[in-house]
Amino acid sequence: MHGPGGRYNAAMRQKLSGLIPAVFTPMREDTTLDLAKVPAVVEHLLRTGVCGMYVCGSTGEGPSLSSDERRAVAQAYVEAAAGRLPAIVQVGHDSVAEACDLAAHAKHIGAQAVSAMPPRYYGFSGVDSLIDCLARIASAADLPFYYYHIPILSGVSLDVIDFLRRAADRIPNFAGLKYTACGLDEYQGCLEQAEGRFDVLFGHDEMLIAALAAGGVGAVGSTYNFAAPLYLRLWEAFDRGDLVEARRQQSLSQRMIRTMCRYRGQPAFKAAMRLIGVDCGPNRLPMKTLTTHELDELESELRGIGFFDWALSR
Repeated sequence: MHGPGGRYNAAMRQKLSGLIPAVFTPMREDTTLDLAKVPAVVEHLLRTGVCGMYVCGSTGEGPSLSSDERRAVAQAYVEAAAGRLPAIVQVGHDSVAEACDLAAHAKHIGAQAVSAMPPRYYGFSGVDSLIDCLARIASAADLPFYYYHIPILSGVSLDVIDFLRRAADRIPNFAGLKYTACGLDEYQGCLEQAEGRFDVLFGHDEMLIAALAAGGVGAVGSTYNFAAPLYLRLWEAFDRGDLVEARRQQSLSQRMIRTMCRYRGQPAFKAAMRLIGVDCGPNRLPMKTLTTHELDELESELRGIGFFDWALSR
């Protein structure tokens, strides 16, 4: 991944493909970090057949952690993986200086790549000002850099195809983006603009089949933590041309996600880890952890749709 002297060399970059879970941050009941649980999470992921880890993103409650906590979480995941799963560390922060420090730390601990959602508080005057910020962050890591496009949370909407064209010229270690938006036409346009030079990692689990049809080869998502076998069956069916089976598997995914979204989405996703025996603890405010009653109801509803039969085994 690096050329002479350790400098970034785009031609040597390892392409990312397959399922990449956006991992959870384990916490104790008082919502302090519980990093002793990270190795169990990593071993679980390895058993399910995923291809990497996206650390300290939205799923991992990265924006709710202090910078010191984010460094600790990133180091725990990189050390537990020990090179068996590549780690992309999300380093975005409203302070570009803090984001740069997090990026430099990610390189120091041996992460394979960094990613950043945009600084959000002040907004941007245009694509160029966003790229200025991202270029500064990317230069601090000297690792493959991925922009995290998630307008529903960041509030930053832009022409991503235009962004991809401009970023490729101005960020030497630009590797692609994590696309978490619903514009499948735009997503396909990004793939075509990338022309195989960059990764365009899809971020909507419930629409994976559409991303594959558009030409996608990599995806980052929350539900890959606890239902990777389901998505692998979907992907395998798609690859062999069995679209009926691929659609059936996607339908199961959508039923699962609709069920969990009735329990506030991410808190239900994190609670699902407890239900499959890989407890990652509660959520930190402002997100609200499921109550015992809600957890019981969620488990009952998931049993009702067969989740424990089809989500966990190949």
